[in-house]
Amino acid sequence: MKRFLPYLKYLRGHRTYLVFALICGAISGLVFGRGLPVVINTVFPRIFTDGPRTLPTSEIVGYALLIPLIFFIRALTGFLNNYFMSRCGIGVLETLRVELYRQLQHLPLSYFGKNRTGDLLSRLTADTQVVQQTITSSASDLVIQPLTLVGAFSFLATIALQHDGVVLFLASLAIVPLCVLPVRYVGKKLLKRADENQRLLGDISDLANQNLMGAREVRAFGLEEKEVDLFQRTTRRLFLVQMKVVKYSQVLSPTIEFIASLGIAFSLYYAYNAGISLTVFTSILTALFACYEPVKKLGALHGQFTRGAASLNRIEEILHEPISIKDPPQPVEVPRRLRGEIAFEGVEFDYIPGEPVLRSVTTRIPAGTVCALVGPSGAGKTTFANLVPRFYEATGGRVTVDGHDVRDLRLADLRRNIALVSQDPVLFNDTIYQNLLLGRPDATREEVMAAAIDAHADDFIRNEPDGYETVVGERGSRLSGGQKQRLALARAFLRNAPILILDEATSALDSQSEQLIQEALRKLVVGKTVLIIAHRFSTIRDASMILVFDRGEIVATGNHGRLYDTSPLYRSLYDRQHGAA
Repeated sequence: MKRFLPYLKYLRGHRTYLVFALICGAISGLVFGRGLPVVINTVFPRIFTDGPRTLPTSEIVGYALLIPLIFFIRALTGFLNNYFMSRCGIGVLETLRVELYRQLQHLPLSYFGKNRTGDLLSRLTADTQVVQQTITSSASDLVIQPLTLVGAFSFLATIALQHDGVVLFLASLAIVPLCVLPVRYVGKKLLKRADENQRLLGDISDLANQNLMGAREVRAFGLEEKEVDLFQRTTRRLFLVQMKVVKYSQVLSPTIEFIASLGIAFSLYYAYNAGISLTVFTSILTALFACYEPVKKLGALHGQFTRGAASLNRIEEILHEPISIKDPPQPVEVPRRLRGEIAFEGVEFDYIPGEPVLRSVTTRIPAGTVCALVGPSGAGKTTFANLVPRFYEATGGRVTVDGHDVRDLRLADLRRNIALVSQDPVLFNDTIYQNLLLGRPDATREEVMAAAIDAHADDFIRNEPDGYETVVGERGSRLSGGQKQRLALARAFLRNAPILILDEATSALDSQSEQLIQEALRKLVVGKTVLIIAHRFSTIRDASMILVFDRGEIVATGNHGRLYDTSPLYRSLYDRQHGAA
């Protein structure tokens, strides 16, 4: 229970509904716990007498209506309690998911490299749902069920005093502590199974996500049956675990009922020997039933807490993950538009401690320079570029822009001055216009269209059925690779940032698309500091500066002619592509 106390703050925004729900729950619990036994104990003796039955019809009808009145009040207040608690619960779910989603937006990219997308989605959806159910169930049942017990206990105490049956009262309740034993045992078993259940849900979500994202490759390599088999085996493991969760969850209620029946049996034996009347015993039996029902529900609530704790553990792994890349306490004030000079001073970086990706990298790229990053795969080119916008944090040395350490700048100030065109540009499932507007949200429609013209995208956009209002599909699935790349360039034109990062923007394109994009790039790079992550040497012909990377170090710097003459690595890479050697 203590684990969930910090999260009850999510109910604050729903105080009015919460208070009303709890009042209704309290009425429902007290009416059932005390009202029904009182009616049986006081009304039945007046109706069922040994002598002649002379009560008027109106009085009989009045007594008879007391029972449905009690159940009506209980039903109405129970409904209002459930309805308004559900409203609070949905509000809690909304708040929790937004907070978790906000945390995901600020975590560094390295976190997503260590965690599977499908598992994160499962935590965002399934685990938050379980935690929400736990919080709302506890807020409701922890009021209703104890008050039901209070009502029933108070009646039993009254009967015990009236009929000199204190022993009967205590004996009837002595069995209740025994109900704690199965609750504790089942709780321990359930926690392990519930944690495994949520983990397997994450595995399934991740499998489905990977399969749907790679639908073309699955069909190209004939992997349909293999994928189905893998998914089936995972769901079978989930089935077995879920059945164990069901077993431990459902065994609790009948166990408590059986223990409760022992108490009732003892009460029956004692009532016979003590000469207690049928009416009194019936009312006691009703009160005992009202006692054991809350005990049973509180036992089930313990199971809910256990399952909720397993989900909360998974959620807190995200919520408590430190945000390592954030604004400094006292950021340096810089002009809205930077010049774009970039410098690396003894920069070290590693994804895994002890396995450096960049080693003592030192270089200076003057503002307005078109700089190509060249080297074998895994040499550190992309990592070098990603340190400029602080997608990752250098583990040693410093990266500066216009002489300012990037860690001293507001992230918004830094990234506003950087535009990125990646090898596989991401488009969101929205209109072309809205995807372009991401480059600069405050741009006018005329500016958006001008950027599309500069990127040679306007013609194909106008040929789409809905023009700029055409929905591009998930990740731009309705567009070709060349079209997506031109939209990415249009976003860069619209942003007009002084620093531009190009991650091989023309790779894997047909010759016509590549020609259009090269023309757009020649216009886009004018007056900007450009980092070109080059996989093909044909893309670096406009570079005035080339950095050659090898095993995380810059081993050579210069233009093409100089490097071809002085750098064996550069010459071998160039000749390998062009077949010159």
